[in-house]
Amino acid sequence: MKIALVVPHMFMHRDILPQVIFSPAALAIALAEGLQAAGAEVTLFSPGPVDTSVPNRTADLSLFEAELQGRGYSYTELLKKHPVTFISLARQVQAELIASAYQAANNGSFDLVHIYTNEEEIGLAFAGLCNRPVVFTHHDPFNFLIKYKSSFPKYQQLPWISLSLAQRRTTPPGTNWLANIYHGLDPQTFTPAPHPADNYVAYLGRIIEPKGVHLAIDAVKAYNRVAAQPLSLKIAGKHYAGHKDAYWQERILPHIDGKEIQYVGFLDNTAKKQAFLANARALLAPSLFAEPFGMVLIEALACGTPLIGLDSGAIPEIIAEGQTGFAVAKQADDARTAQALAEALAKAGTIRRSACRADFEQRFTMERMSQEHLAAYQQLLAARGTM
Repeated sequence: MKIALVVPHMFMHRDILPQVIFSPAALAIALAEGLQAAGAEVTLFSPGPVDTSVPNRTADLSLFEAELQGRGYSYTELLKKHPVTFISLARQVQAELIASAYQAANNGSFDLVHIYTNEEEIGLAFAGLCNRPVVFTHHDPFNFLIKYKSSFPKYQQLPWISLSLAQRRTTPPGTNWLANIYHGLDPQTFTPAPHPADNYVAYLGRIIEPKGVHLAIDAVKAYNRVAAQPLSLKIAGKHYAGHKDAYWQERILPHIDGKEIQYVGFLDNTAKKQAFLANARALLAPSLFAEPFGMVLIEALACGTPLIGLDSGAIPEIIAEGQTGFAVAKQADDARTAQALAEALAKAGTIRRSACRADFEQRFTMERMSQEHLAAYQQLLAARGTM
């Protein structure tokens, strides 16, 4: 089977990825390499080059790079200072990349095309011009942004792969689901610590209000008011101070004292994330919006770290209740929600770290993810009579 795996997001570039939070990149590379290991012929399409063992076909970035050179900016500097310009240039690159994949499929180079990130609304409109099957994966709730809400109902008949059953609840009725496939990781990427420190709670991710970081702060403070041995909360991730977002300045920064509440910055490599997650008493995931999956949750499970999350989106699908952690119901207000999280945190010690790792190995490996994608592709090709 010859597969074009197309990841048109502009962050798919080795010059950008170390500076941003973009889990679909690692997932796409893992999927491509997992499919290759399973015997498929895979070509990974991305705007810029990425580090992978599979063939990597990139876009023509010469005019984009000329614009950067003329301004004296890097990609991320242009994004921060002139986002409309960045997005305009990126859309041209993304459209050309998708068109090149469709053209290659029409020429017989591929049996199918998989558009794998949130720019697939470009691919949707032109999928009918590709004479090979095209399947789509979206990495947000489908009703998250207006550009998706207004376009997805027009293309619900095309084949889709969901990340979770919760994600399906955000789609138009009658969406054509080919499969539901949970994300996966190479089991060697994250491993449990032999002797975890166990004296802090971890939050890892973007520091924005929908992620509920303020609830993590309130939960740890509520826990410490009655605990015999207080815990600290360590917050890792990117904040967006200076981007017309007052959340960091007003809701988070005033609580950071370097002791009970600590900010450890953006963890820019796997080794730092490994140490951070594997030594935590638990990972707090107090998301307020309908998480379509939650990659950090399975990273924590791979480290043997228990999960405490709200019952938002896919979080209850990932947490094995009482075995790998606890999914807490949102309450009528923030104070009561934080108290419920604190009560769940008090039970984190009852969760065996070995059970967390075992659950990861059973449900969330790269091999399982790749095999399930391969089965879905075979099903799609069989339905089209092209196998």
